[in-house]
Amino acid sequence: MRVNEIFYSIQGEGAWTGTPMVFVRFSGCNRACDFCDTNYMPFTEMTEDEIAKAVDRWPARHVVITGGEPALQLTDSLVDLLHERGLKVHVETNGSLPLPEAVDWVTCSPKTPPYGISRINELKIVFQGQDVESIASQLPAAEVECLQPLSGTNIAETVEYVKSNPRWRLSLQTHKLIEIP
Repeated sequence: MRVNEIFYSIQGEGAWTGTPMVFVRFSGCNRACDFCDTNYMPFTEMTEDEIAKAVDRWPARHVVITGGEPALQLTDSLVDLLHERGLKVHVETNGSLPLPEAVDWVTCSPKTPPYGISRINELKIVFQGQDVESIASQLPAAEVECLQPLSGTNIAETVEYVKSNPRWRLSLQTHKLIEIP
């Protein structure tokens, strides 16, 4: 598997904000978003066992598989291996591809259609004034629906939208605000 990085931090976005988690960032993506804030291209080849052993170095009980687009590489066997270690497996995806069924929590930050995802726990849309209701209607229903300002540049606009449309929650990139990885 092509792994960009593995690190330990605090979840800074969405419903799990503040939770200690190990982040496994896969390399590669099937979208080319102009606002992407992640350099996900460099990678080291790792086996599933090497990934699991790297995750074991930290005491967190949650692991986030992210990218790029993790669905390009994530396998049922890696999810099972992480579960065997007592971990809850979260995935942050653009929603374009299906994911292993055993994933515990799916955060979908949709980009451009088509969408291939079948289950979403948390919908997190990077808000740029677009028709978020239309985007949400094209995806499976989510337990939690968040709007996130575009790299903190349109916070006031996003706050006003959330206040006027209370089905949405505001999600800030708190890890960037408090300057942690």
